[in-house]
Amino acid sequence: MEQTKFELVYKEMFPFWGEISDADKDYICQNSYAFTYPKGKNIHDGRECSGVIFVRLGCLRLYMMSDEGKDITLYRLQKGDMCMLSASCVLDSITFDVFIDAEEDSECYVISGPAFAAVSERNQCIKIFALETAVSRFSDVMWVMQQILFMSMDKRLAIFLLDESARTGSDIIALTHGQIARYMGSAREVVSRMLKYFANEGIVEVSRKGIKILDKKRIRKLTL
Repeated sequence: MEQTKFELVYKEMFPFWGEISDADKDYICQNSYAFTYPKGKNIHDGRECSGVIFVRLGCLRLYMMSDEGKDITLYRLQKGDMCMLSASCVLDSITFDVFIDAEEDSECYVISGPAFAAVSERNQCIKIFALETAVSRFSDVMWVMQQILFMSMDKRLAIFLLDESARTGSDIIALTHGQIARYMGSAREVVSRMLKYFANEGIVEVSRKGIKILDKKRIRKLTL
């Protein structure tokens, strides 16, 4: 029953599913596991091959961390997204460490990295899919780097607030200044100072509940 559950999902998720043998399909399903991660749980610490992660419910955050312990969010995985960067044993070209935390209570399917790697060695279509999936995420990573290197702080913060509002479907951003700073790769003091400026301009309202966007038209202008 458990194997059938995985196969129904993988049939929809993997474009290569119809091209591989029944034995390889069974092997992938037999080496698949369903996990529930509580909010804040570290799922991948950057060192081991945790496997291919598929998000069924919730949200995961991928980030890099400096030797000093400062981290920067690369992107988030939402319901229906898949992560290949947690499976370094599948793609030899992954030579940097990423960390993954559950940003919300999350339900995931995880395919064993060594099992997925073994099947991909027998099926070129799987290896191509894995590479394309990993490469597609680098546009997100480059967007983060572009913001940090070339954009002013007010523009970066305006983009973040609008993106978060769109993601949650709410004008209230229920995050602390420290959390926002961590997602943006900045310092809490810098974020607090910019939010105070936005508040003084009537663009947002800052309270213990979070940040409420008051004037979306003005905040959109800041992103141009």
